[in-house]
Order: sequence, then structure tokens, then C-alpha cells
Amino acid sequence: MNTRLLHTLLAVHQHGSMAGAARRLNLTHGAVAQQIRALENELGVSLVRRAGKVVHLTQAAHRILDTSQRILDDIDALAALANTNELRGELRLGSGNTALVGKIPNILEVLAAQYPEIHVSVVSGQSSDFHTQVERGALDAAIAMQPMFTPSKGLGWHLLWEEPFVLIASRQHEGVDPHLLLERVPFIRYHRDSWAGQQIDAYLRQNNLRPRERFELASTETITRLVHKNLGVAIVPTAWNQWQSGSIISMPLKTPCKPRCFGLIWLRSSPRLQLIEAFLKAAVMAHRAEETANA
Repeated sequence: MNTRLLHTLLAVHQHGSMAGAARRLNLTHGAVAQQIRALENELGVSLVRRAGKVVHLTQAAHRILDTSQRILDDIDALAALANTNELRGELRLGSGNTALVGKIPNILEVLAAQYPEIHVSVVSGQSSDFHTQVERGALDAAIAMQPMFTPSKGLGWHLLWEEPFVLIASRQHEGVDPHLLLERVPFIRYHRDSWAGQQIDAYLRQNNLRPRERFELASTETITRLVHKNLGVAIVPTAWNQWQSGSIISMPLKTPCKPRCFGLIWLRSSPRLQLIEAFLKAAVMAHRAEETANA
């Protein structure tokens, strides 16, 4: 069987349409349709059904998705297994925007210097989604926040860094008690459905604080810009200093608040385990170098 046909089927599933798969694979819509028909002929079943212009995968297609992904993973791992002295292959990595901007470039610099034949494909997203994506094999690994729940035993986890929470405010509030600001100045909330938002919400409840909420966002960068415009105060992780402005001050929180913990998650049974271990090693080295530079 031509494994390219399996790649095409998985692309149609992942991107939701033949047009999306065609863009991802750099093929024409007709070429994607032709490959799907060829796979249908080889397997003797229908893999797609059409409702107007919308294409849906059949139950037969869904039954072979996981096995198809494992086949392609095993084939992709052959190069790394055959070249024990030089790791090579593709690593599919998930990362949130904060790590993508602040950490990933340094990690990839270290990785490229040590393992030039490892290709990394980075997908941005939310930590809450990465655990499921790694478990089902859509991603090989992800830099994600430590979850509020106990993760599956099939997942590996290694803490990479911690980000304490701080209160940020306009410089005109310098010297004012942080809890007084949270009670009197409009509050810009980190989205409460996110894990970081839930940690902030827990801190507010523990301290009986009921701020006057003005905005709610899931972007630390945007929250910081709103504080810069003196539209309110906010509790954010220390990664906010990537966009630090002279008009903004940070204050430590008055009572203990669990920091935001970031680590690498991966599937322990992954066929790309050597590539994952190489990335983890590069991530640890890059973070240590950053700590040394900031000391």
C-alpha cells in the first residue's frame, strides 16, 4: 500500500475537508480526491460521503484512523532507528502562545545545534487541549501547563519552569496595597475557563476579594496593553515582562498563590521517544542558560 494515501486520509480528517487537506499537503483538490478514491479501491470500502459541498468521513474511515496514524509513526521512526548515531525525523509539538514567543526559539536553537536532522512542526493551542491530542497521537509532545487534574498514567511529564503570579498596574498606583487596588480599581481578568484563570479565581476567593470586573481575556499580552492604557489592574504570570513597559509596575501578591507550572508532556509508548527525549534535553539546557543569563 502507498502510505501517501494514508497521509491524505489523515489530512482530510485533521483539516475537516478535502480543500483543507489539499492546502496542507500542497496538492490540488482533484489530486486529494483521486488519492482518496485510490485508497477506497484498495480497501474495498467507501471512506468519504458528500452532503452538498461538505465531505464527511464514513464509519469505515474512522475505524482505520488510529491504525493508519500508528503505521505512519512506525515508518517515520525507521530513519531514527536505523541511524542510531544521528537522530532524525519529524517531531509534532504543541505549545501555547506564551511559550511559543518566549521559550521555543531558544529551545529550537539548542536542538538544531545538537540534532540538525530533527525537524520540528509546532502547533499553537491551549494547554487544556494538548493532553488529549498527545494521548490520541495527534501530537508527539507538548509544552503545557500542569493540569488541575491527575493526568493519564500513559503520559510522561517533566517540569521545565514555573511562573509566579503578580499584580500589574499603572505606575500611578505605585505603593498602594495590592488588595486595595483589586477592590477599588477595575479588574482585567485572565479568562476564567483557562487553567491560569482558575488559579487566579481561586486566589481571589481565598482572600475574599470581589473585584469590579471590566474585561476578560485569554491573552497575557493584550491584558498587559490594557493595563498600560490605565484601563484597570490584572493578575498575570510573570511572563508578562516579555512586553514590559516603563508605565507598568508589578507587585507580589500578598498571600501565597500556586505558580503556573509548565512542562513537557508526551506519550510514554510513542515511537518517536528518542526525538522527544532529545527535545526535552534541549529544553532543559535552554532554560538553564536563560536562568544563568538573568542571574
